[in-house]
Amino acid sequence: MLVRPFIQFALLMSLLALAAQAAAQDDLLALLGEEEPQVEYATAGFKTNRVINLHSFENTAQGVLDVKISHRFGFVNGGFSELFGLDAATIRIGADYGITTDLQVGFGRSSYEKTYDGYLKYRFLRQSTGAKKVPVTAALFASTAVKTIPWQNPDRENYFTSRLYYTWQLILGRKFSESFSFQVSPTVVHRNLVRTTSEENDVIAIGFAARQKLNKRISINAEYIHVLPNQLADGYVNSFSIGFDIETGGHVFQLHFTNSTSMIEKGFITENTGRWNDGGIHFGFNVSRVFTVVKPRF
Repeated sequence: MLVRPFIQFALLMSLLALAAQAAAQDDLLALLGEEEPQVEYATAGFKTNRVINLHSFENTAQGVLDVKISHRFGFVNGGFSELFGLDAATIRIGADYGITTDLQVGFGRSSYEKTYDGYLKYRFLRQSTGAKKVPVTAALFASTAVKTIPWQNPDRENYFTSRLYYTWQLILGRKFSESFSFQVSPTVVHRNLVRTTSEENDVIAIGFAARQKLNKRISINAEYIHVLPNQLADGYVNSFSIGFDIETGGHVFQLHFTNSTSMIEKGFITENTGRWNDGGIHFGFNVSRVFTVVKPRF
């Protein structure tokens, strides 16, 4: 009679021992790092949400306000009398805010044609490895700009809608390594009013941008924007810019040379007159300072 309880007790102890052994093996695997793979997102492909003039595929972090001051001196070919452009200045003051990790808004005012602009940028793909493998980062960008400079001919019938400009852009980019990033930006700019009949209201362009990291805090950036043929009047040229990003704590200084005067899309894509081969180049800079407005909840 005592045999059956003894056998049941032995079986129960064996089952408990097997369960304890399995749990110990799971703990050991966890210590060895053999756990469920996590999603790892690529970060810092560019130092800020701008390359130079173009928007980069990076977004301002959620709850962060990024205040930017952008400045372009005059053309270098102004010579000594203009102190090689330092006597002149075109500026844009703006702010970018991260509503979520993937949604960013911004607003700015430029001295160039006294223009106000606002935009939305939504990142719908983010480069990642691990449990979720995505090879590129992709974002949609849309902006509206209004020119407030006085009418050139105030005696004729002028319409407010003639002051409006729109831009739509797809930003596709990839951080190929810790040092190198590249992006492509197909773009459409719509102008309600153009200056001459030889210009198109809709301009299609494609932007290319790259970043090469030199050390922990300094990188070299370059961008080129190619407007498709037969869309701009004579005298306008494609934009090309090159410069350095320097990170110093909460600031990022972007120092660069560019043949574009304007710092918004309708200007540096469709109204660019500077030519590198004859000194039509601006020295300029962007200064970025970030402020945490709302701390995200995790």
